[in-house]
Amino acid sequence: TNSMRCRCRARPEWRREDLRMGKQEGSMTEVVIDQRAADRPQPGKRASLVVRLTRIYRTEIAIAMAIVVLLVGISFWSPYVLTWGNLANIAQAAAPLILMSLGVFLVIATSGIDLSVGSTFSLTGMVAGLCFSAALPWPVVCLISLGVGLAVGAINGGLVTVVGLAPFVVTLITYAIGASLSFVITDGHSIAIADPNFWTLNGGEMIPGITNFVLFCALAVIALECVLRKLVVGRWVFAIGSNDKAARLLGIPVHGVRFGVYVASGVAASFASLLSLSYISNSESTAGANLMLQAIAACVIGGASLFGGTGSAIGAMLGAIMITVIQNGVNLIGINSFWQGTVTGAVILVAVLIDRATKVRS
Repeated sequence: TNSMRCRCRARPEWRREDLRMGKQEGSMTEVVIDQRAADRPQPGKRASLVVRLTRIYRTEIAIAMAIVVLLVGISFWSPYVLTWGNLANIAQAAAPLILMSLGVFLVIATSGIDLSVGSTFSLTGMVAGLCFSAALPWPVVCLISLGVGLAVGAINGGLVTVVGLAPFVVTLITYAIGASLSFVITDGHSIAIADPNFWTLNGGEMIPGITNFVLFCALAVIALECVLRKLVVGRWVFAIGSNDKAARLLGIPVHGVRFGVYVASGVAASFASLLSLSYISNSESTAGANLMLQAIAACVIGGASLFGGTGSAIGAMLGAIMITVIQNGVNLIGINSFWQGTVTGAVILVAVLIDRATKVRS
């Protein structure tokens, strides 16, 4: 009986110890929770907007710095390079390439390729020249000319998505046909643009103080970047470029998005042709002969991968500006223009090697 009483008396002590241990564990849990809450980034401690943009656009910032270094380096041979007149010439020359590169970038982001943009550029110019020869108003000419890019893009998109042909083969075919038609419809002759008001498409000012070609490029880059970053359609583009089979399983309309980017690429090439035609007032069959390679090069320099899924509209724009700066510098220094392709190819090689090294490091 005494032992039973001892056990009964001991039980409350055990319970007290258990309660004490429970309180200690509870306090430790509260400390851990408080510590985790303290470690979480508070709204006031979040990274600033500048830091976040620097992380997102570090590749684009590096390209912009490289452009500045190029301009400063060229200025040692030609001080004219940094004058306002030359910078305006660079912007004017880069505007059509920027617009074309944006369309090509959309196709590349979906792991495709568009080789037909150069011939679309030329064909649009020749069709516009014929329309001007028929004395049509320039707004009507613009609509008809944009229809050329729309038709070429729809053919490319249809053959790639519906028929299932490889993008390289399809766009190579339309490139050859478009280049041939550019010569056929005018027998290879250039056409002078006599409309006195057509220059306003490029050189006018819809917003006072901002030339139209600058405005068009800025709006196109900002709009496309916002679509790619903020809208679902933009995420679909990168998802298809990363893995189209997985994107299809997730319910993404792969064929519809790919058809749309080829149409957008064709329309962008046609609008770039109209902008260039408005500036030079002369339509030539070979106007876009080298622009296809330059547009693809601009996308690669800007950080886009030919396998799809990466890149940005800002990067494509900066890539186009870099190519234009190189061409401008070669002319100012006095180097034979035949070396432009070699210099551009070397820059592309360096950009690809840097991108590859960055990916391996990450």
